[in-house]
Amino acid sequence: MADEADHRILKVLARNGRISNTDLADAVGLSPSPCLRRVRRLEEAGIIQGYSVRVDPAIEGWTMASLVMIRLSRQHEDEIQMFEDAIRSWDEVTECHLVTGTPDYVLKVRSRSLEDYERFIKRKVARLKCVGSIETNVIMSSVK
Repeated sequence: MADEADHRILKVLARNGRISNTDLADAVGLSPSPCLRRVRRLEEAGIIQGYSVRVDPAIEGWTMASLVMIRLSRQHEDEIQMFEDAIRSWDEVTECHLVTGTPDYVLKVRSRSLEDYERFIKRKVARLKCVGSIETNVIMSSVK
C-alpha cells in the first residue's frame, strides 16, 4: 500500500515524530500539501499508529536494564493469561515478547539497582505459580 515516498516519510517520522510538515516535506522531496495528505492517509490506514515520547529512564531513576527470559511451568491458557495479566500491571516491565525457542517470554525490565531488581523478581515474578524458570541478562550498554 505504501509507495517509495510513503516509506521516506515513515523513515523520517520514525526518527523525529515532532518534525514540522514543512521540514518533513523538504526532507522527503515533496511539497507541504501532498506530504500532509500522505501523512494523514498513513494515519487513517493505521500504518502510523501514533506518536510517542521517549524518556530517558535514568531521569525516572531506572538506571539498570535487564533482559529476562521466562519459561512457564505449563503452556495452559489459564497460566498464559495469568502471566500476561501480571506483566501488564508491572511498571518495571517495559517490553514483553512471546517468543519461539527455549524461553516462552523475553522481558525488558528496568530497575533502580540490583537490589531493586532482586526484590522485583522475588516479590512479583517468582510468586507467580505459572513461572517455571527465570534467567536474567543485565544490559551493560545499548549499541543501537
